[in-house]
Amino acid sequence: MDFKDVVKNRYSCKKYSDRPVEDDKLTAILEAGRLAPTAKNFQEQHIYVLRSTEALTKIDAVTPCRYNAQTVLVVAFDKNNVFTYPGEARNSGIEDATIVASHMILAAANEGVDSCWINNFDPDQLAAGLGLPENEEILMIMDLGYAAQGAGPLPNHNSRKDLTKTVTYL
Repeated sequence: MDFKDVVKNRYSCKKYSDRPVEDDKLTAILEAGRLAPTAKNFQEQHIYVLRSTEALTKIDAVTPCRYNAQTVLVVAFDKNNVFTYPGEARNSGIEDATIVASHMILAAANEGVDSCWINNFDPDQLAAGLGLPENEEILMIMDLGYAAQGAGPLPNHNSRKDLTKTVTYL
């Protein structure tokens, strides 16, 4: 698929069919995350793939936003393996995990797989429920699957501000 079409047509799916994501497509999505750039190439991301009924029940316990997705990714990062920026006011963990997640969302669209970035949950509660190591911080949950009949983008999906409103040349 042409990259312009991927970024233009991709939307946050909020209603999934029962059709599972094929293993080869999931691997392509995960590979896109693996190839994503991270500060100093620390690669601090850790992706959890949840597909079992037991694992998906743990997602349902912390958010109403699974929307029947049969595959859910939890994107986390190792808080002890991040680049600290000069001035020490922040580090690369959140942004690196965001780059990884964004690559996977775009790769999903390229594979014909729908997705949704979920941030309506308590990350500490989910980390405890999944038994994640204390050194990992969860950034987001990503629903993956195929849109159910009647699903589609929000009515304002194609409404975008003009570049003159979002870009300044200095």
